[in-house]
Amino acid sequence: MFPTGDPSSDPILPEALDGVPLGELLERARLAQQQARLDDGVALADLIWDRADAEGFINEQAEAGKLRSFFRLRMGDLPGMLDVGERALRLMRPLGASPAMCELLRWMSLAACELGAYEQGLACAHEALKLAGELGDVRLHAVALNGLGACFERMGDPWQAERLMSEAAGLLRTNATPFERVVTLTNLCTVSIGAYHLQRDGAAPEQATRTLDRALELAREARPHSLQLGDRYGIALTASNFGEVLLLMGRLDEAEPLLIESRDECERAGFRLLDWRLRCMLAELQLARGQSTAAWEQLQALSAETEHVMPGDVPLFLRVRLHQASYRAAKALALLGPSLFHLEQARTLERRRAVSQLMAQSQYFVSRMEAEFATDPASLAARDAAEFKDPLTGLGNRRCLEARLPPLLRTAEQEDRPLTVALIDADGLRNINERHGSDIGDRVLQELAELLRENTRGSDLLLRWSGEEFLVVFPDTIADRGFEVCERIRASVSVHPWHELAPGLDVTLSMGLASAPPYATDLLIARANDAVERAKHLGRNRVALA
Repeated sequence: MFPTGDPSSDPILPEALDGVPLGELLERARLAQQQARLDDGVALADLIWDRADAEGFINEQAEAGKLRSFFRLRMGDLPGMLDVGERALRLMRPLGASPAMCELLRWMSLAACELGAYEQGLACAHEALKLAGELGDVRLHAVALNGLGACFERMGDPWQAERLMSEAAGLLRTNATPFERVVTLTNLCTVSIGAYHLQRDGAAPEQATRTLDRALELAREARPHSLQLGDRYGIALTASNFGEVLLLMGRLDEAEPLLIESRDECERAGFRLLDWRLRCMLAELQLARGQSTAAWEQLQALSAETEHVMPGDVPLFLRVRLHQASYRAAKALALLGPSLFHLEQARTLERRRAVSQLMAQSQYFVSRMEAEFATDPASLAARDAAEFKDPLTGLGNRRCLEARLPPLLRTAEQEDRPLTVALIDADGLRNINERHGSDIGDRVLQELAELLRENTRGSDLLLRWSGEEFLVVFPDTIADRGFEVCERIRASVSVHPWHELAPGLDVTLSMGLASAPPYATDLLIARANDAVERAKHLGRNRVALA
């Protein structure tokens, strides 16, 4: 990979470095970082960490801790990265806020969210944002906002992610460096790809097409900035995003050279996780060309390779994608057993992500509420999150609505941002209770709540409004987008196997949407209720707009 005449590329021999000063070792480790020599870099960083610890050089040890984290992140050792990152943070925090600490926290937030540890990821991202604010550095603040947005993207919420990243781009405007442009454009491209997958099977496929067109613009714009920056990982990542968008557009001959270029660079440098992703994409390209046997063999080889890694060490999104691609390949080859296996595995992992996302969002909400109420002695009793939850479904209750909707409406009004409310009525729940019993009725409500969680974002507010009604608040959402989501929810309920709860049981929803303005809770919900009545009048099992 590197010329043998370059002394910086010689293998690291610890015994030959005994007399080398720490400062020189750090210079060598920084050079290894620039050149993406991961094995050499991690060996140097570990050596510096141990020596600095033994000799009491705290600043040098802190820098070594950051380098140890960087090399493990690039190598794809995410659990190892989080472990050494936590150790480095314990050294860095007493030294005070610093750009290095902000960067380390951003890396840790990404690693945690890749593994599905969303609470840890959000905590790291928020700490980075707080430190950037303390330092008063606009560039750091913008990059930290991108990191927080990336957490939401990995949690399956591309709209919240896009809002945060667009805010970051607005902070920099025309003053961004190539690094900040690559971070912003690449993250926005990734978010657009995620939004495309959610929209593709929705009620407005033309919107998915527009989203993919935007992803292509972002990928094309990011590419020259990454080449200018010269970071090998950034170059491989922007090429992979560019190729993925072209693959999704069906422009296979254009996508292939970009994907191969990126995969080859990942293999040379040892970027393991990105290499796995690219190999999965190349198998998807084979599927798109009708080469199902070749795709199946490639996916089987990749599955075998990842099985040698602890399941918790492989990113959740990659495991889902690998099972989805394997399902399509097996189905094309009429391999019924394997296709069913991979479909079930993909659905199980997607449900797990939805639950983890909900728990992380809930914990974040509780933490924010506690922080707000801690300054008000009269509100100390409200610290118990259970007071804001419906005990049967686990969704928010009316008290939760009273606490959370007014601030959302104020923000929407002050910042001229959209907000949509959906009132959802379970058609004929009273008859279900009379025919099948209240226990079955309760099970219906619980499964409806779960279907709502699976088909909404973590940033949406889900509530049980009354005995047979639910309320969903969609921040930063126009009516058309809210209609898409509600149609997806309605369709999911229509095909749900209700007969497994009781023979002959069938459940449908009548749904009404209303968008702000007005910016008053009672008026907005009244309009949504009118739309529900219209949906019922038109025959139930439908979505109506106010």
